[in-house]
Amino acid sequence: MFAKAFRVKSNTAIKGSDRRKLRADVTTAFPTLGTDQVSELVPGKEELNIVKLYAYKGDAVTVYVSGGNPILFELEKNLYPTVYTLWSYPDLLPTFTTWPLVLEKLVGGADLMLPGLVMPPAGLPQVQKGDLCAISLVGNRAPVAIGVAAMSTAEMLTSGLKGRGFSVLHTYQDHLWRSGNKSSPPSIAPLALDSADLSEEKGSVQVDSTLQGDMRHMILEGEEENGEAHQACEEKSLSEAPEDTSTGGLNQDSTDSKTLQEQMDELLQQCFLHALKCRVKKADLPLLTSTFLGSHMFSCCPEGRQLDIKKSSYKKLSKFLQQMQQEQIIQVKELSKGVESIVAVDWKHPRITSFVIPEPSPTSQTIQEGSREQPYHPPDIKPLYCVPASMTLLFQESGHNLVKLDPILCDCILEKNEQHTVMKLPWDSLLTRCLEKLQPAYQVTFPGQEPIVKKGKICPIDITLAQRASNKKVTVVRNLEAYGLDPYSVAAILQQRCQASTTVTSAPGAKDSLQVQIQGNQVHHLGWLLLEEYQLPRKHIQGLEKAPKPGKKK
Repeated sequence: MFAKAFRVKSNTAIKGSDRRKLRADVTTAFPTLGTDQVSELVPGKEELNIVKLYAYKGDAVTVYVSGGNPILFELEKNLYPTVYTLWSYPDLLPTFTTWPLVLEKLVGGADLMLPGLVMPPAGLPQVQKGDLCAISLVGNRAPVAIGVAAMSTAEMLTSGLKGRGFSVLHTYQDHLWRSGNKSSPPSIAPLALDSADLSEEKGSVQVDSTLQGDMRHMILEGEEENGEAHQACEEKSLSEAPEDTSTGGLNQDSTDSKTLQEQMDELLQQCFLHALKCRVKKADLPLLTSTFLGSHMFSCCPEGRQLDIKKSSYKKLSKFLQQMQQEQIIQVKELSKGVESIVAVDWKHPRITSFVIPEPSPTSQTIQEGSREQPYHPPDIKPLYCVPASMTLLFQESGHNLVKLDPILCDCILEKNEQHTVMKLPWDSLLTRCLEKLQPAYQVTFPGQEPIVKKGKICPIDITLAQRASNKKVTVVRNLEAYGLDPYSVAAILQQRCQASTTVTSAPGAKDSLQVQIQGNQVHHLGWLLLEEYQLPRKHIQGLEKAPKPGKKK
């Protein structure tokens, strides 16, 4: 459902009555959650937003966002948890296990077929057709997808584990996950088994040739847009599947005597101090506590670890910040009803001045797909020329372009009426004519990646002003993706700096392209972000002259 970009219709803060209704709906939909857990999931005072959007196939979806992360989504009056929520409550749904190499297909929009299931020693969970289920990977109980069972457990076993098993709705690494902090799944150990079961399970992975054959022919269906079925494990047998599929989480080395809660408390304080020392400036205050968490603390989390307040002794951000206020590091106030902000920071406090920024781990230098984003670096863009078929012969020579025109140059450069009258050309005229015959192209090189060459001219980042029916101006920016910029990240930054509402929608007339819309004339803020912070060349940005003149009302 979220394999491709969605279109946001609205993003508003939740009302008190809607918050109470959501709690009641969560209690009904997920009866295994206790009262305290429901209160943690749907907090009473912390910022909670309702985002209404359209999925790429047109489905109307309502998403509930807390602390910068989507926690629940509603489709046709049914409530579903996101992977962010399932990582905090891994036992919320019956969980089925598959192999890591299947995940890529699920992210691409495929459904999970039954041959891809891993049979646990205790047997498959008992579900009925239509039940909501979680999907995890071998070696890690943290769910990476949710889906609806296409048949009951009894029918799955009767079929010999053949056919479609689950219609997948949402996965780790899809666009709904990308709208959050993009953290990796935590490392959650599988349910305890005795040593005999463990050895038997590992042995079956290596020698069960029947399963290997099934996996080689396991077909995942679901990407109807390209009309192709997917075969997972076409070239790999199960003996090649890694035993350790952990993709992140807290360090749980057996030599470390600290509990998981103590480790999370330390990580929380580390990210808090790191954010205050390196990211938050006096000009940013007052700063919404939810923005401080989502835009600053999460980005200070070390690579390979996941910050989860619910697993700390504080349980809630407000309680943690209250403790920091008691230590006189920060001052927090409720500037509007139910919404808290950091209004003051004591940057001379000993805990901030003595904090040593941790060195990045060696593995953080190589950031894999799905992990936290690196700071943006502008691409190197070079104009190129493509050689058309009519000029191939000219450029097959060893590079000696003769000013005295030979037959090849005559055919490539001269017009028909010049063929017998022009025998030679000066260098500048020769080069000008040659370049006019070539086709434009460009090369984009992002740091650490191979150059990308495309035909045509690169479209500049386009900034325009529009007038809405309410006679209010809005700033619209397009073509961010061509320069490696995520429209959702740019929208979040502008929303904070401009203190104005932002939306991300599909760009009219452009396939698979998004545009960011900001309330008011925000060209000045946008220009500063693109030119000064992202260091993009001015020649690749058009519309900067639309910034409001000093003293003129926006």
